[in-house]
Amino acid sequence: MAIDVDALRAHFPSLAHGTAFFDGPAGTQTPRPVADAIAATMTAPLSNRGKVSPSERNAENAVAGFRSAYADLLNVPSEGVVHGRSATQLTYDFSRHLAKNWREGDEIVVSRLDHDANVRPWIQAAERAGAVVRWIDIDPEIMDLDLDSLPLSGKTRLVAITAASNVLGTKPPVRRIADLTHDAGALLYVDGVHYAAHDLVDVPALGADFFVCSPYKFLGPHCGVLGAAPELLETLEPDKLVPSPDTVPERFEFGTLPYEMLAGATAAVDFLAGIDPGAGGSRRERLTNSLNSLHSHEFELRSRLEKGLGGEVVVHSKAADRTPTLLMSLGGREREAQLHLAEQNVVAPAGSFYAYEVFAALKLNDPALRVGLAPYTNAEDVDRLLEGLSAFG
Repeated sequence: MAIDVDALRAHFPSLAHGTAFFDGPAGTQTPRPVADAIAATMTAPLSNRGKVSPSERNAENAVAGFRSAYADLLNVPSEGVVHGRSATQLTYDFSRHLAKNWREGDEIVVSRLDHDANVRPWIQAAERAGAVVRWIDIDPEIMDLDLDSLPLSGKTRLVAITAASNVLGTKPPVRRIADLTHDAGALLYVDGVHYAAHDLVDVPALGADFFVCSPYKFLGPHCGVLGAAPELLETLEPDKLVPSPDTVPERFEFGTLPYEMLAGATAAVDFLAGIDPGAGGSRRERLTNSLNSLHSHEFELRSRLEKGLGGEVVVHSKAADRTPTLLMSLGGREREAQLHLAEQNVVAPAGSFYAYEVFAALKLNDPALRVGLAPYTNAEDVDRLLEGLSAFG
C-alpha cells in the first residue's frame, strides 16, 4: 500500500520551514509524537525506578516500554535489549566486554566498508589483547564486500561488519557472512545503524550475534540500542559497580537511565508502526507493513533521483542491493555544492562521514556529497535537489 506522504509530513514541525532535508543518514527530523513523549515523561512525576510511588512506576514503565518496543523492532527478546548513549559507545563497551576472553594470537575481522565506529573499537581492543586484525576488502567493481577476502580461521573470535554502509548504502550479504563466521566458531557483531533506518530488522534471520542501531536515524532521539540473545549476554561479565544490577540486560547499562529518551525512542517505534499499519495486528506486524511500504516509497524516489542526475555527477553508490543513499563526487567542488544547495534551502552535506576506511579504499581524496532519503522525503524535495545541482553544474 502507498503511504500518504503529505499526512506523514504533517507530523514534522521542522518541515514547516520549507527545507528539503537529505541529511537523514546523519540523523532524521523528529515527529511531534516523539517530542511529546519526551516532554510528557520529563514533566510527569518521575523518580528512580521502583514500584512504590507513581513517580517510581513511571520510570519503571518507561524502561519496560522501551525494551518491549525494541524487542518488536529487532525481533529479539526484551531481555536482550540494551540501551546506550550511542551506537559508538555501545560498540566500545562491548569490544571491552568481549576482549576479556581474547588471547594473544586470536584474530578479529573488520571491514573496509564500515563506519569507523565499527572498526576502531575492535582494532584498539585487539591491540590491547595481543590479537591480530584481519580485513575484508571492498570490491570496487560492485561497491560491495569482496567475500573472497574474508579471512576466517580457527583463530577467529569475532567478525564486525555493517548491514548497510552509511555512505554508499551498500547492503552486504550479512546472512552469508554470518553462516561462514559461525562455521569458524566466531561471533558476528553487526552495525545496523544505517540499515535499521530503511529495512525491517530481524536479528535472528540476519544471523547477527549482536546488532546495534541508533533511534535518531529513524525519527527518534539521540541514543543507541543493542539487541542480542539474552543467553549470549549472560556469558559476558562487564566491569560494573558492586551494588548495580547483575541481571541481563541491566548489567550493561551504567548509571541511571535517561527515562525521557527511552520514552521518545519507544514513541519512534510506535510512529513507524503507524505509518502504514495495514490490517493492524501486533506491533511487529504493523512494523512489517509500514517498513515494506516505506521501502517502496524510498526506492521510487531513489529511482527518480538517479534518473535526474546530470553527467557531471559521479555516483559511487552502485551496489545491486543498497539503501536510498547516494555518495557523489562533483570534481572537487563538493563543499561549494553543499553551500549552493543550502542557499536553496536544501540540506545535503559534504564530507567523509566517519567512513574513513571506505574513502581510503576507494581513493576518494576529496569530500563527497551524500544524499539520503528519509520517510518524509517527497518528489518535490527530490526535484528541488536536482534543480539545485543542475544550476550549480
